[in-house]
Amino acid sequence: MSRRIDSLVAAIMAIASVPTTAQWLDYQTPGIPRMPDGKPNLTAPAPRKDGKPDLSGIWHAGQERKYFTDVTVDFKPGEFPIQPWAEALTEERRTGYQQKERPDANCIPLGVPQYYDFGEPFKIIQEPGLVAILYEHFGWFRQIFLDGRPLPQDPNPTWLGYSVGQWEGDTLVVETTGFNGKKWLDQRGHPSTDALHTTERFRRRDFGHLDIEFTVDDPKAYARPWTLKLPQLLYADTELLEFVCNENEKDRKHMVDK
Repeated sequence: MSRRIDSLVAAIMAIASVPTTAQWLDYQTPGIPRMPDGKPNLTAPAPRKDGKPDLSGIWHAGQERKYFTDVTVDFKPGEFPIQPWAEALTEERRTGYQQKERPDANCIPLGVPQYYDFGEPFKIIQEPGLVAILYEHFGWFRQIFLDGRPLPQDPNPTWLGYSVGQWEGDTLVVETTGFNGKKWLDQRGHPSTDALHTTERFRRRDFGHLDIEFTVDDPKAYARPWTLKLPQLLYADTELLEFVCNENEKDRKHMVDK
């Protein structure tokens, strides 16, 4: 049964692998370098702002998206550093009735790093002391503070955590803590806890490609930190669409229950 569920989820996600048609399709985004035929030149040099690479733009995972369903796909059997209780919970969540409790099936935010590996795009807005990320999926947003403030010591737990960042050369390094421990890390159901600490490293290697290295450090659930690489593509000449999860939702009632 679990293999059938995994296959079904993968098939549904494959359908959503290309970003949906967005708005302002006949309007070219200003400032994008172009080829002679008018198409965006995605291999042009990365733009800069205030002396740093400008990460601004609308990005999506393209066809890669291999970690959305299962964050362990790059690990050989037995190598993923999951603790026994977390592995048992993951296997329990793979059953049909537990899949009905997936966060996204209940209009609850997806886990980290799923928000970079989904079908919908996200938009980065970069200012000198702040980077804002707007996720089309569910209309989430994050604020990454670059003004030197430390991470909060006793935060009110949240779904997306609290983020601070600093530049290391041309790479933006972002630390996030303060998670509520309720997130699934993927559709398989790998868990997180309130001890989760993530590190994201953003590098815009050229105009159309953004490399994100994502490290998960959750000592309550995993024996050691582990890292994923999540390349992103520029989604040019468009804008984000409104995405309201709990409006006319018709899927969850059809999912397998106990």
